[in-house]
Amino acid sequence: MTRSPATPAPRTDGGLLTFGETMGLITVTTIGTLEYARDVTFGIGGAESNVAIGAARLGAPVTWIGRVGRDAAGDLVGRRLRAEGIHTMALRDDSFTGLMVRHHRAATVVHVDYHRAGSAGSRLTSRDIPVDAVRRAAILHLTGITPALSASARQAARNAVAAAKANGVLVSIDVNHRSKLWDPDTARRELRRLVAEADIVFAGIEEAQLVLDSKTEVPERLAVDLAASGPREAVVKTGARGCTAHIDGAIHEEPALSVPVVDTVGAGDAFVAGYLAERLSGAGPVQRLRTACAVGAYAVSVPGDCELLPTRGELASFLTTGDVLR
Repeated sequence: MTRSPATPAPRTDGGLLTFGETMGLITVTTIGTLEYARDVTFGIGGAESNVAIGAARLGAPVTWIGRVGRDAAGDLVGRRLRAEGIHTMALRDDSFTGLMVRHHRAATVVHVDYHRAGSAGSRLTSRDIPVDAVRRAAILHLTGITPALSASARQAARNAVAAAKANGVLVSIDVNHRSKLWDPDTARRELRRLVAEADIVFAGIEEAQLVLDSKTEVPERLAVDLAASGPREAVVKTGARGCTAHIDGAIHEEPALSVPVVDTVGAGDAFVAGYLAERLSGAGPVQRLRTACAVGAYAVSVPGDCELLPTRGELASFLTTGDVLR
């Protein structure tokens, strides 16, 4: 694939466009097995909508597209996203809104059950992603979850990426591999295809190994090899260690912030939201990675997938004082 010498600057007439499945989220608030649960909360969760909310709270203009059921959970998805100032295209479907049930079996052990087979979100089609919406965006972001949901969702992802490439829109891919949704060979084949078309790719160590069919655990090597497959910006997320990135031919490393860990779910999405919000603002690689790590650290310091992600002011206070409550 032929690439220009430098990654094109983001377009100025649009923000972030993302799409995928957002589900209802039942969270048990006490620690223990599900059978003894007495108190629960009900919210929403989904990788793409987590990124959408995180980026919107940092001031980025965001559009989210997805299918939801004609049910209370579908109502909630639309209301929550719109309340964040996100341009929301929650398309109503005759099937049900998917559901996640999350509980802490032990203090550090999170268990999540997914009820999504045949859900409204899995029935996403190419017709649901208007080419005009893609054309207006500066960055199109999607994850490896969407193409794993169904054949129609997979084609929707392919067509959206093709539309972005045809219109000079940056393509961002978070590998976000879900082994319960597809077998490793099918996943590797499809994810390689998406990564090759991407301008920006995010992956954990194991996800990068899957895509590259590699056994190395060296983040720098994985970042270099991911970049060699197509993207100009390859970011390997290393959790509590931070991240390593290969951006426009240069290696960058950013350490994680040391914070009390409350809930690690959604931290990877928060990281991506921080990076993309800074990418849209025109920040350089170092600032993008610093903000990404800071938002990821903030996310693990508070409970929930997306409910308590920081605004710019809250993030600045967090970095100054380390106090996420300020």
